[in-house]
Amino acid sequence: MGSAGGGQTAAPSRHATQDPAPTHIRWRIAALLTLITSLTYIDRLNLSIAGKHIQDEFHFSTQTMGWILSGFVLGYAIFQVPGGWAGDRFGPRRLLTFAMVWWSIFTAVTAFVPQLPAPAWMSLPATFFVARFLIGVGEAAALPNSNKVIASWMGQTRRGLGNSIFLMGVGLGGTVSPALIAYLAEHYGWRVSFIVCGFLGLALAIAWHLYATNRPEEHPRVNAAELQIIQSARLDTGASSGSAGRTQSSNPPWRRILSNRSVWMLMLSYFCEGYPNYIYYTWFFLYLVRVRGLSVQQGGFWGAGPFLAVVLLAPLGGWLSDRAVSRWGRRRGRRTMIWVGMTASALLLASGAHAANTKLAILLLSGAMGFNIFATVTWWATCIDLTRNFSGSLSAMMNTWGNIGGWISPILTAYIATRWGWTQALDFAALITLAAPFLWIFVNADEDLEAHV
Repeated sequence: MGSAGGGQTAAPSRHATQDPAPTHIRWRIAALLTLITSLTYIDRLNLSIAGKHIQDEFHFSTQTMGWILSGFVLGYAIFQVPGGWAGDRFGPRRLLTFAMVWWSIFTAVTAFVPQLPAPAWMSLPATFFVARFLIGVGEAAALPNSNKVIASWMGQTRRGLGNSIFLMGVGLGGTVSPALIAYLAEHYGWRVSFIVCGFLGLALAIAWHLYATNRPEEHPRVNAAELQIIQSARLDTGASSGSAGRTQSSNPPWRRILSNRSVWMLMLSYFCEGYPNYIYYTWFFLYLVRVRGLSVQQGGFWGAGPFLAVVLLAPLGGWLSDRAVSRWGRRRGRRTMIWVGMTASALLLASGAHAANTKLAILLLSGAMGFNIFATVTWWATCIDLTRNFSGSLSAMMNTWGNIGGWISPILTAYIATRWGWTQALDFAALITLAAPFLWIFVNADEDLEAHV
């Protein structure tokens, strides 16, 4: 594998072709990232959809299922920073390959949890929890390292769009998951759904390892024209220009990062993004079936609604975020997109919770999810704005907080729903959502965390 360093430049002859038109490898790399993100969301949604069959077979209570569902998020949150730092240190190609193999193995292992030998003191719910925790450990490296790839392969003016492409995978994975997992679970049993997902992950790991590189300079199919497009856009003036040539082996400026107000507000606000998001990843299918009275097949169909909204709104959010930066600058432009997206998401979430008509409620709740990811694109782009060379580490820190919110979400949602009702549980999620744009008053995307490194 080629060096992950940021300072080397390939000889022009290596990339020269007879056709002067630029190649399009950067978009194929982005498409692969979209597939990887799609897979991560199929795997994380798998249990929430197959959960009805598991809950019925083993007689788990709603709160027990809440704890099992939270296991993934805990592992995912704890290992964000190690995964992001390792990508900055060793390169995202190797990290993503290893991560996909890891989480795919433990996804398949989930099918055999009831048969696995376990200590007498470990209950069956605890064994399911551990399996989901280990899947989360593997998937923790996915988004920070995808963001690292975007930082290397896309220019300053396309950071929002680049992130929106791989975050579309949230929508694609979520759109496919309800119908696919529900079908497999109904016709072949819930165990088969986990085995199929495991094999899909291993196949994608092989494809990524064979095709991708850490940086465009290392890819044999990137010609000189495409390399020039990437480099001229990437080595810009402004926030990251002073550090564009540093080697990838440098350590992140942790003291500067951890003492920065914008970083802390970025992380705290992402907690408020993660809490409502994970309701869709954990409880939404069961909410449709048990609260709204849909059949499993209907739940599989309508459960895709929020994720279809993501497919439509994520690229729009990325494009508008970049346009807003072009017009108003990074600080005002990024902030405006967060305000628009998260305020719309909160209003739609509260409206959907109170809608009496089931189809109208699903449409409103779907829109809430779509606008959440519409805004999420800007969070990830801002990590690159603040530090391009160490965007893996910073985005991992941010995503840790989002997933702390996500870990709390299925547990607290189940508690509120059991004690006061599902409408109140969704109202609380809407209030958390509304806190995110307020915290962005204190985020300045114009800052350069590498200025004095």
